[in-house]
Amino acid sequence: MGLLDKLSLWLGISKKEVNVLCLGLDNSGKTTIINHLKPTNTQAQDVVPTIGFNIEKFKTSTLSFTVFDMSGQTRYRNLWEHYYKESQAIIFVVDSGDKLRMVVAKEELDTLLNHQDIRSRRMPVLFFANKIDLRDAMSSVKVSQLLCLESIKDKPWHICASDAVKGEGLQEGVEWLQEQITQSYQSNEEVNT
Repeated sequence: MGLLDKLSLWLGISKKEVNVLCLGLDNSGKTTIINHLKPTNTQAQDVVPTIGFNIEKFKTSTLSFTVFDMSGQTRYRNLWEHYYKESQAIIFVVDSGDKLRMVVAKEELDTLLNHQDIRSRRMPVLFFANKIDLRDAMSSVKVSQLLCLESIKDKPWHICASDAVKGEGLQEGVEWLQEQITQSYQSNEEVNT
């Protein structure tokens, strides 16, 4: 990275582009979360279940995100792995009110983290324990325990309680993700200089 590139990035003129996978079971709120993160004038009024995948973009102060919003339906989950290599981060969304499918979410998470294209990479994983507004919703601590997140030792991870419809908890998560990605870029630049 040249001096002008560093200066423009520092001044906020140029933004690093980042590919992020948004994964989780169907009906967990992935598309609603991504929709809420987009600029207001580009948000969809009605969110429908994702078939296959959607590509969405949003920006923060230092990063330009391209998010691959992947369908969580059983028949489409095998598509996820085709996008692992090109991604720098993962957002994994869990319906904190769906106790019955928490085991399935954990199985999918374990499969993801053990995949050859993910296993050896130190990519950040942001978890949203979504739908906290539901009466029987589990806390983010309980979701973390059920998914055994404390066993993830080789990747930075963070879990946020969220209500995607109202946008609650989303900013905290994106700020954490931005910080992790920025640190990763800075570490890579130091290694290359």
